[in-house]
Amino acid sequence: MGANLILQGRLKQLGFTQEELAARLNGALQEITGRPGEISPRTVRNLLNGSSRRPIGRTCAALERVFGCPVADLGFSAPSSMQHPPEGPVRRRDFIASTTGAAAAVVPVGKQRRSVGMTDVSRAAAGMNLLVERDDREGGHRTLATAALRGRAEVLELQRRNAGERVRRALYALAAEYTTVAAWSCIDLHDLDTAQRYLHESATFAGLSQDPATGMRVWINMAMLAYQRKNWPEQLAAAQAANASPAARRDPLFGSMGRVRLALAHSSLGDPRAAKRALDAAHDTLQKATEAEHPRWTAFYGPAELSHLAAVILNRNGESAEAEAMAHRALAKIPAEFQRNRALATCQLATAQLRQGDPEQATKTASSIFTIMDGAPLPGRMRTLIGDFHRDLFRLAPSTTYARDWADRMRDEWSRA
Repeated sequence: MGANLILQGRLKQLGFTQEELAARLNGALQEITGRPGEISPRTVRNLLNGSSRRPIGRTCAALERVFGCPVADLGFSAPSSMQHPPEGPVRRRDFIASTTGAAAAVVPVGKQRRSVGMTDVSRAAAGMNLLVERDDREGGHRTLATAALRGRAEVLELQRRNAGERVRRALYALAAEYTTVAAWSCIDLHDLDTAQRYLHESATFAGLSQDPATGMRVWINMAMLAYQRKNWPEQLAAAQAANASPAARRDPLFGSMGRVRLALAHSSLGDPRAAKRALDAAHDTLQKATEAEHPRWTAFYGPAELSHLAAVILNRNGESAEAEAMAHRALAKIPAEFQRNRALATCQLATAQLRQGDPEQATKTASSIFTIMDGAPLPGRMRTLIGDFHRDLFRLAPSTTYARDWADRMRDEWSRA
């Protein structure tokens, strides 16, 4: 008669193993009858390979409860006593009671919550990826954080339904990613207390997901948050955790991410030699990265972003000429759609030029940040960098025409909602 391809497809969609399905069916029978079920993995194999096309009533009832649909929709023929019209749930309850000797009632199929599968995971992941793309363009803002939290709520609602272990882990990974997007938006907005709370929640979801890439993302964001708080020891600890994570050990792309975070932490602690060693290691490791598939959130990272972060580190280390070269290298490669990253790299370029004693060129460079952002509100982190540049400019060239023009332009841009 052949394998039951319908049931096989539903099993794959839900991410269940045969053993998990047997356990779910027995759990359903426990709910229906009040007594543990005795369905074995061998029974499940027979259902899948087509040996059993007309299961007994108890098994049919359990299948309907687990999958949330009539057994006919799963490729089976129901016993005649279960072939009832839609309006006859009472007769179905009578049948269950008579075949099991229990008085427990069955929830009608139409009222059951359907199971969750990888199709649902893919749909939720697509929504999260859209938020990441929006962040690439605009940076963090309240609307983005709100949308991320709404996406997380929808994912956690899916967790309340029937799902296999693989699906559950994927949903927890998505909950972590949505929460991290919200946290990252708060970091960009400089709302650091809220970001801290979201990252703690994200770390919990990442642990439940057991997904190395998701855990890596949380550690990186924790390191960035610690930097914004000027908590240098915590920044180093988070960077060390990222660098020692399973993702960093197994994949050179993540390994490079971890090492550059170490370099940033060492530069914050005033250790330029350790920063240089870690930065060189990040470059070397990135060269070993392959074209393997990675999560959408990693799209920002590559040679261009590494050059941008190198400019940050070199500026902190007082190596302004080298920082300028790295900023130019970054801007030559950062894709146009990464507006926020291009603007941040431009901030580093302007800072490097100013520190080399060329305030007029630095001001021209800094003014281009507003053109790059194209009217989008300036994220909080970017405002901090621009504010630092503004103070340094007026310390060096307070009475120049270009400095006054810059101040007028900055006031206009600063007032944007």
